[in-house]
Amino acid sequence: MLMSVFLLIVTAVGWLLSQYFQNPAIVYVALVFAFITNVWSYWYSDSIAISSVGAIPADPVQYKELHQVVENLAITAGLPKPRVYIINDPAPNAFATGRDKTHAVIAVTTGLLGMMNRNELEGVIAHELSHVGNRDILVMTVAVVLVGFLSVLANIFLRMSFMGGDRENKNAGPIILIATVAAMILAPLAAQLIQLAISRKREYLADASGAILTRYPEGLESALAKLGSYEAPMQRASTTTAHLFITNPFGAHEAGQFVQKLFSTHPPIQDRIKALEGMNV
Repeated sequence: MLMSVFLLIVTAVGWLLSQYFQNPAIVYVALVFAFITNVWSYWYSDSIAISSVGAIPADPVQYKELHQVVENLAITAGLPKPRVYIINDPAPNAFATGRDKTHAVIAVTTGLLGMMNRNELEGVIAHELSHVGNRDILVMTVAVVLVGFLSVLANIFLRMSFMGGDRENKNAGPIILIATVAAMILAPLAAQLIQLAISRKREYLADASGAILTRYPEGLESALAKLGSYEAPMQRASTTTAHLFITNPFGAHEAGQFVQKLFSTHPPIQDRIKALEGMNV
């Protein structure tokens, strides 16, 4: 449903621009461009994410236990073993990405490996494998691309307007003009809120699926508690990839105000732990 709302927003913005510039082709160009960028990002999502955080392949000898945990849980989940990567960063975190389960990647930080015991590590890896099995890596890739596309579209329109493009479109009418300007300002914000809502929902689902996979929710509960207690941000934290990680890469800021929850990529750690505590597996 949320992805359908995304597509409706893109279509509506394209239609308003076509009315404003008196060019019906704009709406089709917008949809085609959104589709092309979506497919491109989906196809290369693993390479983009890995390079953005500076991850390198995890050596099978040096990180033997990590590879064993990933392989054992992948077999249990009925998934191919993802490629395993290491991020040299003291902040504990992990993420999964890739275009599908046969091209998936799991990356963990050196800080996470140093902080977690075996049960906690299994909880984190099970969470990330659940993202793969639940196809979250596809959903979130599409969401990010559509948010970026609307932001670029809004930026182009506003620049054209400042350069005098509005003087050439007097026939569009004041209502279309107001609606278009409002859409260019509000559409990226609305799309961002939808992306964040999707991200938070998928985190809860991955927590639950991961607990079922290990049949030991206490491991993930303990891991989340440790992750939530670490204040420092990751060295290469980025808003572009923040939603991929198991916890906020900018550090633990779990204030309970409504607005802060609304604009967060992750649910509050305490809410996630409370949800796990109520599970019977």
